[in-house]
Amino acid sequence: MVSTATFLEMKAKKEKITVLTAYDYATATLLDQAGVDCLLVGDSLGNTMLGYSDTLSVTMDDMVHHGKAVVRGAKNAMVVVDMPFLSYHISAEEAVRNAGRLIKETGCKAIKLEGGFQVKDKLEAIIKAQIPVMGHLGLTPQSVNVLGGFKVQGKSESQAQRLIEEAKMLEEVGCFAVVLECIPAKLAEIISAQISIPTIGIGAGADCDGQVLVIQDMLGMYSDFKPKFVKQFAVLKDTINDAVKNYCDEVKTGAFPSKEHTFKIDDSVLEKLY
Repeated sequence: MVSTATFLEMKAKKEKITVLTAYDYATATLLDQAGVDCLLVGDSLGNTMLGYSDTLSVTMDDMVHHGKAVVRGAKNAMVVVDMPFLSYHISAEEAVRNAGRLIKETGCKAIKLEGGFQVKDKLEAIIKAQIPVMGHLGLTPQSVNVLGGFKVQGKSESQAQRLIEEAKMLEEVGCFAVVLECIPAKLAEIISAQISIPTIGIGAGADCDGQVLVIQDMLGMYSDFKPKFVKQFAVLKDTINDAVKNYCDEVKTGAFPSKEHTFKIDDSVLEKLY
């Protein structure tokens, strides 16, 4: 089974790490069987599964519920669960309590939380409690209101330098990996070279130690806005739409179910029913 140690070994061997989001048992099973290294139960489930316009409304109960399902489907991939908005911001004690709850109640192997210097004390407390942590820098969706929207981060000298320093801080406090979201590719390359823990990129170029995408984006399950950094490896939206239309048509015309989809009863039994 993939572990935090596996992540570090893969970076040392220059083996790329594959990460995809998963929010349910069926999807987790399929991704695990396909060989994905890590399944991230992201708070993006607020958008993809619950229909929210952002991730801020996601609760601890939401993360526990979906995290349990994903863990049940993962036999080899490591499962990491996001800490949702306000689950670690108030105090280090509450951060440890909520991180511990995710580990104990879901069975996941690690948690992920957003932020750099402003959450250092929470990171230290969680890691001191023997809970593995994946960091997250750059575009941090929980801070979208402060950032002024979903914008590329680290484009100025001061922003870029801060991200480098924050990545080094995450390494120093003991994070086993860090997600770099929506930052210039060259900056991500610099960060990846300067720290010993793996960088997992999303909109951060090919020189990160691994990549992560939201599964619904990667499979083309939506028809609305597609981020620049997303490659659709399939367009399931059309496939699903066609399949459902065919199902509706066959039900309405009586073509489904046909004899091959039905069960028989002995005529002698039927005679006794009339």
